Amino acid sequence: MHIKSDIAISESGFVFNPATGESFTVNPIGAEVIQLLKDNKSIQEAIEFILERYNVDETSFEKDLNDFVAMLKHHSILMHDE
Repeated sequence: MHIKSDIAISESGFVFNPATGESFTVNPIGAEVIQLLKDNKSIQEAIEFILERYNVDETSFEKDLNDFVAMLKHHSILMHDE
């Protein structure tokens, strides 16, 4: 999976999809996850990066990440690799 190349994300977590005109804001960890995926990191690599960087419970984070990924798919931000 990867973030569509035309998706814009600011340092403050503002996400804009020019294809749909939709925009929304994510928290700092969400912004980092989007940037990691935009940099062609895998979901697993994003999980490992966040777990190393922040003091978060792995089980809770993976559940939250699954919900976040579903939201990104819903908003046409995240696409499956062909």
